[in-house]
Amino acid sequence: MTTAKEKIEKAKRIVVKVGSALLVDQTTGKLHELWLKALAQDIATLHGKGKEIVIVSSGSIALGRNKLNLSRNVSPTSIPLEAKQAAASVGQIALMQSYYGAFKSFDITIGQILLTPADTENRRAHLNARSTLSKLLEERIIPIINENDSVATAEIRFGDNDRLSARVAQMTEADLLIQLSTTDGLYTGDPREDKKAKHIPYVEKLDSEHMDMAGDAVPGLSTGGMITKLEAAKLAMSAGTSMIITKGVNDHPLQALMDGGKCTIFEAHDAPAPSRKRWIATHVKPSGSVTIDEGALKALKSGKSLLPAGVKYISGSFVRGDAVKVLNLEGQQVGVGLSAYDNGEALQIIGKNSKEIQSILGYAGRDELIHRDDLVLQV
Repeated sequence: MTTAKEKIEKAKRIVVKVGSALLVDQTTGKLHELWLKALAQDIATLHGKGKEIVIVSSGSIALGRNKLNLSRNVSPTSIPLEAKQAAASVGQIALMQSYYGAFKSFDITIGQILLTPADTENRRAHLNARSTLSKLLEERIIPIINENDSVATAEIRFGDNDRLSARVAQMTEADLLIQLSTTDGLYTGDPREDKKAKHIPYVEKLDSEHMDMAGDAVPGLSTGGMITKLEAAKLAMSAGTSMIITKGVNDHPLQALMDGGKCTIFEAHDAPAPSRKRWIATHVKPSGSVTIDEGALKALKSGKSLLPAGVKYISGSFVRGDAVKVLNLEGQQVGVGLSAYDNGEALQIIGKNSKEIQSILGYAGRDELIHRDDLVLQV
């Protein structure tokens, strides 16, 4: 089993996710300046060894709360969207000033990028963002990324930076994603409530049993809990990026990880998928779903496309080219792909032989509902 130190030493490009609960004191609403400087030193050490580092940072809303007199004792999910957007607008300035100051002493330049799901799921915007990130890394600049909370609507938000960090790891073709958390990894139960919960140091295949182990977010500042981190792990692993969850509360959390600190390693799948398939795999909000039978699933696993004949049910509203979930008969997600048909057309042809498509729809469409080049399996 590979250690965290070996993972870090082997990785060329690393995404580090920093949560609000680590950056901001829940009681005072002030930044943990000494902690951030210690983290910057850890990152500067890796940067000096030639590593390319990307930081996905929460904290703008938490830092902006004081200016708007928003209570720090309630979860961000309980605050009205417009208030969070205003807090993010104010807090983002303070957040970037803090990062600027922390890295200035190490003569490292940082850059700011704000993203929404639309920026990552629209193919053109995705490629533009990726090009910007690539140029920053080429120039040895560390990008600091946050969700664009000040303009994103409730319907299109990531809602947490755990999944955003996985999206960024996929976008940048990172080798490793490190989630700095308030816990040191995945347990069989919530260790805050279950004293018998056992730590899980290594996950090779993430399944529903692991998802059932997840607990809730830390109240007050966090929007993501273990469940969002596991969802991030699923995205990262399918894109060929390994992920580590480790406790980041104390100073020098990355050095502690290198020194053998407790963590959970989520092992990436055998090889990174091509960039287009990585983009497909990490869609945050697919527009609908298709439920397939056992025969179709077997065919997909053998490398074939999804034909209408193997589809049992269609749900959601989507148009040609939209991402849809692929579900098995038990309702479990087994993949995601781009539909070759609108949902209305798909409803007419499911269960039918591809040769019947022209007579049903009145035109000769594709034989496949989802072509194998547009499909990413997650089983």
